[in-house]
Amino acid sequence: MTPRTRIKICGLTREADVDAAVAAGADAVGLVLYDRSPRHVTIEQAARLASRLPPFVTPVALFVNAGAAHIEAAVRAIPNLVLQFHGDERPEDCWQAGRPYLRAARMAPGFDLLNFALQYPDAQAMLLDAHVEGYGGGGKAFDWSLIPHGVPRPVVLSGGLHAENVREGILRVRPWAVDVSSGVEISKGIKDAQAIRRFCDAVRAADAQRAATPT
Repeated sequence: MTPRTRIKICGLTREADVDAAVAAGADAVGLVLYDRSPRHVTIEQAARLASRLPPFVTPVALFVNAGAAHIEAAVRAIPNLVLQFHGDERPEDCWQAGRPYLRAARMAPGFDLLNFALQYPDAQAMLLDAHVEGYGGGGKAFDWSLIPHGVPRPVVLSGGLHAENVREGILRVRPWAVDVSSGVEISKGIKDAQAIRRFCDAVRAADAQRAATPT
């Protein structure tokens, strides 16, 4: 049986965009709790957005080198929160809150993803993003051939994805999930409901193609 590729829509700031992601069939929504991001929301805003989610759609909070108190406050405000770490967090920084987490890896030539993943054995998945100045992928794709075989954690493919290239990404990488932010936006933090739906439809089309031509 060919697994279904999970879909995460990240960088949501408006209730209408949360509703659009849910309606399009997203499995998770990302809320950026990093105050230097143009998609930043406060913990209070994130809790309000997360309260709109139905069962089985997961809220994910993105942190960059956040203090323990900030993470703990977010976990208290959103009890079913999954954490996503995009900074220089050590393994102990990631698991100290006692919550499921994703660890972002910044892909570039020479980066040893296999060794990096082994340092985070408690991570639910490794989120692969482009290596750019600062933190986050900046809406840039990376060379998918840099991904080695045998990554010891599920892979979430991110970085520059949109409805026109996500099918190729799924067919080439075979990730557990895909993550999109700028690829479904009108402007930073403002999503396009039709673009979200096109993206989700493209993921499902890729899964159907995989099922029809398994390797």
